[in-house]
Amino acid sequence: MSKHDERVGPQGLPYRPCAGVVLVNDEGLVFAGHRIDNPSDAWQMPQGGIDKGETPHDAALRELTEETGVPAALVEVIGESPDWLYYDLPDELVGKIWKGKYGGQRQKWFLMRFKGRDSDISIETEIPEFDRWQWTSASELVEKIVPFKRDVYAAIIADFRSHLA
Repeated sequence: MSKHDERVGPQGLPYRPCAGVVLVNDEGLVFAGHRIDNPSDAWQMPQGGIDKGETPHDAALRELTEETGVPAALVEVIGESPDWLYYDLPDELVGKIWKGKYGGQRQKWFLMRFKGRDSDISIETEIPEFDRWQWTSASELVEKIVPFKRDVYAAIIADFRSHLA
């Protein structure tokens, strides 16, 4: 078991392994999707769980396609977060999401340059997670993420700052 697998989150629950994508366009703006399941003004980048036997890199590409319709052929991976980043779920969500198995997430993030056109993005996927999307500045996105993920987003943006508007 690796060191990061030994950390535990709220209520002694493990962290869910997750991969995320900072998808950036030629202007240095970041893809942000508005969460379909959150009535507040909650935006986020594509991210999701790492399946058993899957690498974080492969999970990131799969999640990108599942959530945005963007295939791997339309992106160039240009960076990876140096460390796993962790967040704890707020008390009111512990035991309610992810079948109650996790107290938060440990995330590996990938910076990807989008090589397609906006028309190549389709959030109307098999299981949609977003009801709308936009290109946004990194700092604006950090302000629009749910508060319990804000520190992780700030760290990701700091890691990839030289590539962002």
